[in-house]
Amino acid sequence: MVSAITHGIKVTVETEYQPQYSNPSHAHFVFSYRIKIENESEYTVKLLHRHWIIVDANGLERQVSGEGVVGQQPIIEPGHSHEYSSGCNFNTSIGKMKGSYTMERVFDGKKFNVAVPDFTMTVPYRLN
Repeated sequence: MVSAITHGIKVTVETEYQPQYSNPSHAHFVFSYRIKIENESEYTVKLLHRHWIIVDANGLERQVSGEGVVGQQPIIEPGHSHEYSSGCNFNTSIGKMKGSYTMERVFDGKKFNVAVPDFTMTVPYRLN
C-alpha cells in the first residue's frame, strides 16, 4: 500500500494480482487496484479528470486519460473520502502505474492536480 498527499488530498493505493483472469502462459497478467481518496483539506472538492501512465517490465508505456473515475466525478467533503476499484492488464508479470487527478474546489472553481503515487503490480511468485 502506498500513499501521497497533495494540497490536502490523500490518495492511497492497494493492489492485488487476479490469477483467475490471468493467463501467464500467454503473457496475460491482470491486476486490480483499490484507491481511497481522502479530503484532509478544508474545502469541498470534485474529481474532474484522471490521467494514468502505465509501464510494463519491458518499458512499454501507455497513457490513459478521461473524465472522473469509473464513470463518476465524485464530490468529496472535508473529512470524507471516496473509494473505488479498477484494474489493469500487462504482458509482463510486473508493471507499474502513476498518475494524477484534476480536482476542483467547489466554492470557487479553482482547479488543481493531485498526485497518485507510483504503485507496482507484481505476481506473487516473482517476490520469492
